[in-house]
Amino acid sequence: MTRLFSTEEEARIIDAIREAEQQTSGEVRVHVEKNLRGDAMKEAIRTFRKLGMHRTAQRNGVLIFLAPERRELVIIGDEGIDAVVPAGFWDAERDLMLDHFRRGEMCAGVCAAIAGVGEKLKAHFPFAKDDTNELSDEISYGN
Repeated sequence: MTRLFSTEEEARIIDAIREAEQQTSGEVRVHVEKNLRGDAMKEAIRTFRKLGMHRTAQRNGVLIFLAPERRELVIIGDEGIDAVVPAGFWDAERDLMLDHFRRGEMCAGVCAAIAGVGEKLKAHFPFAKDDTNELSDEISYGN
């Protein structure tokens, strides 16, 4: 499979993550799974744990998991954020991404979802002076 994002698009996504995280103590990661086998949700949960996202101080990490070859995506949040966002929030962000994807705007869709996730995190987990970036902002890739 060819890369899902160009180098410039990856930089835009990383910038979107950094911008979102400057407003919140929450953590956002994007993962692209190249050869998804099995259930996307189960793999997203496994990836969440593999990336150490369950180890943030406030349990407020959010993973955007993309499986382009299967045309699937999952957004999951840790227990801290899931406890405070309304029902259907992740579905709304997923639908926002899918709208962009249908127009061929993969990068814009991911960036828009990151901004939406950041806003929700900011409302419940505002940035604190002593906040540190607990997780990498880089896009991770699976085989």
